[in-house]
Amino acid sequence: MLAIDGGNSKTDVLLVDADGTVLAEVRGPGVSHQRVGITACLDALAGMATGAAAAAGLPTGPPFATHTAACLAGADLPREEEELREAVAARGWSESVVVENDTFALLRAGTLDGVGVAVVCGAGINCVGVAPDGRVSRFPAVGRISGDWGGGAFLAREALWWAVRAEDGRGPRTALLPAVVEHFGTRDIAEVVEALHFGELSGDALHALCPLLFAVAEAGDEVARDLVEREADEIGLLATVALRRLGMVDEPAVVVLGGGVLAGAGRGLVPGIQRRCAEAAPKVTVRLTEVAPVVGAGLLGLDRLGAAPEAKQRLARRR
Repeated sequence: MLAIDGGNSKTDVLLVDADGTVLAEVRGPGVSHQRVGITACLDALAGMATGAAAAAGLPTGPPFATHTAACLAGADLPREEEELREAVAARGWSESVVVENDTFALLRAGTLDGVGVAVVCGAGINCVGVAPDGRVSRFPAVGRISGDWGGGAFLAREALWWAVRAEDGRGPRTALLPAVVEHFGTRDIAEVVEALHFGELSGDALHALCPLLFAVAEAGDEVARDLVEREADEIGLLATVALRRLGMVDEPAVVVLGGGVLAGAGRGLVPGIQRRCAEAAPKVTVRLTEVAPVVGAGLLGLDRLGAAPEAKQRLARRR
């Protein structure tokens, strides 16, 4: 079984035997089709699958497996999932193919049965919920046009926005200003803006401002702290809305958190998110998963293949 967790910044691929044994694993760059296009996305995945097959001592041409479970960032809407599924199926990597959003991999990685709610906060932010009866709650998660607030890239841009306004007088004083200037090694914030405007500094370079924002907030800066608290509010809101939609607010439920922001500098948000979720769903448990999302993709694949519980347990033990 070919398990794929394709993110915006990195991609993990596993080849998993029917008994849950990992035969090979490969890590590669982000493959979101929204950024690189479907062809480049699949070409990159094919290269990683080939590398995994070679590492496992298996033939390096398709088919690589019996089943492909691909959980991909950017597969935000059902039509995107279907388009990607058809494209993957056409490559002949396996007899059967399932393509889902990467939040499903996070949810399965952090639960015994894939039931509960998952919120991923990486470059973007997204949430999915699955009820015991199989009903699903999702959000479009395509940016501001779908009501999104938060995510690492968004927070980084907000940090810059407040720093700029602090320098030119349109906003309050904030320690974000000297922190951003020092980070980029410029004379002032205007030099950062100019470098971004002329493409001398890539937009991706802003991503490093997200952990900087958390550090400035931790030091007590009010502007930064307000942004971080708003992020906790938003994550808690996503989770509780999903629980409410699925009628799960009055029963024990699990909210799984993951993604680069929460796994890194944002780990301190977890108690606040727990508190916010408990206000709406008193029996909820919020936890940051320690299991890699690609393992969740693998577990979804084993679920699909009807693998034995022992096989799933063997794979789940792999971090």
